[in-house]
Amino acid sequence: MKRQAKTHAWHQRHVNDFYVKQSVEQGYRSRSAYKLMEIDDHDHLLRPGMGVVDLGCAPGGWCQVAAERMKKQGRIVGIDLLEVTGMNHVTLIQGDFTEAAGLAQLEAVLEGNAVDLVLSDMAPNITGVSVTDQARSYLLAELALDFAAQHLHADGTFLVKVFQGAGFEDYMKAMRVVFRKVAARKPGASRDRSREVYLLGRGLKANSTHAPALIESALDFD
Repeated sequence: MKRQAKTHAWHQRHVNDFYVKQSVEQGYRSRSAYKLMEIDDHDHLLRPGMGVVDLGCAPGGWCQVAAERMKKQGRIVGIDLLEVTGMNHVTLIQGDFTEAAGLAQLEAVLEGNAVDLVLSDMAPNITGVSVTDQARSYLLAELALDFAAQHLHADGTFLVKVFQGAGFEDYMKAMRVVFRKVAARKPGASRDRSREVYLLGRGLKANSTHAPALIESALDFD
């Protein structure tokens, strides 16, 4: 009964959520679309003609926002384990970015071209064990950071979702190893009770070609 009560309470909060209602009314695939809009309004990440990769893109809300704000000029590639309904001006890959085969699919689509912006709103499947969930979350974030360091233009930008708590300071340190400028953003569309925060890295440092070793040395989740 307790579990059913919690599920019911979550459902009620969800359906009554302002951003959920807005996403339905305005045709966005997720409430998280408004998080990217708010960050972009402040930091001007998206512009016509750029190349964008969205890691963990399902259900496609961030790709929608990117396509709109880029005025359908440029290239957007999204990858996710889940199948994502197709949309105009977006290349979608169903694959596991964290595995060699999925990464190879993504790199084949990019054809060796560097990109301007890497987005990652990824989160692991929740186990309910906070230590495990936090570790899995930061593993995804670490892989996304490594990808960004290897595939961004020198003046490129990386936006990633992380969760405050164990590993946060180490991950910030790793971000500063790779990027010249690092900032934290907590958009209004993030729920107040959520520990999520978005980290924004801009401009690769000269040593970013050695990113895997540098990131590993900066991270210490033990």
